Amino acid sequence: MKILIVGLGLIGGSYCKAITSYTDHEVYGFNRNPKVIDAAVECGCIKRGADISEFGMFDMVIVCLHPDPTEKFMRDNMDKFKKGCILTDVCGIKGQMTVEMTKLAADYGVNYVGTHPMAGKEHFGFDFSDGSLFIGANFIVTPLEETDKNSVLIVEKLARDMGFGKIVETTPFDHDSIIAYTSQLAHVVSSAYVKSPTMQKELGFSAGSFKDMTRVATMNETMWTSLFMSNRDCLVFEIDELIKHLTEYRNAIAENDSDTLEKLIRDGRLLKEENLKHRTKECE
Repeated sequence: MKILIVGLGLIGGSYCKAITSYTDHEVYGFNRNPKVIDAAVECGCIKRGADISEFGMFDMVIVCLHPDPTEKFMRDNMDKFKKGCILTDVCGIKGQMTVEMTKLAADYGVNYVGTHPMAGKEHFGFDFSDGSLFIGANFIVTPLEETDKNSVLIVEKLARDMGFGKIVETTPFDHDSIIAYTSQLAHVVSSAYVKSPTMQKELGFSAGSFKDMTRVATMNETMWTSLFMSNRDCLVFEIDELIKHLTEYRNAIAENDSDTLEKLIRDGRLLKEENLKHRTKECE
């Protein structure tokens, strides 16, 4: 296939490198900064940059932009894509956008397939892109009943070729509900956690748990603000749940209630152990 990657940041650049490294597809790039296109050509991960007038030559278009620009790009250019081409994106929010883009694409003879690669780094931009980023990672696909089945198969095969380890199909709205807990809440917690004044004294006192808790605090604020606000109902629910449980721990400690605190810690341990059992079964 001739594949166009729109937006050559961390994920888009990594897509270019993975597809070029592990498949025989021709990869082209589209990015607002021409210097990024030059860097991608120089490192050999794209054949060349593409012009808007050439959008009709591609068999697949993968949009790797922030949520709002992703939807705008697809709406603005839907009439320029080749009939029968596959249009997909990597947004961390699927919900209503998937419903609307599936219908709009079908009106123009384009096959839209919503996806979300569960991979990333604490840094962003093409300079940090990595063709091995997706090795063993989860790849979520959010088709609707009317989504073209063959297009879904092609997208999933490409994901496997790129190194993704597990392909998960779910509904767009279930995706948003679960991702609020597994990804977005963790980023909120990390960002809030580093705001303690004790943060400035941590050198020499921190180990793995501190690194795990603070790693994603260096997230791209523009992208994650967009993601949080686009999924605010689900995310607010998870934040409220966390505050409720944190309050239980806080009260037990403040009231010197060792029995309650021990029970809370034990309950958390048992829940995590059960989660680990399920993970082990899935891997067998």
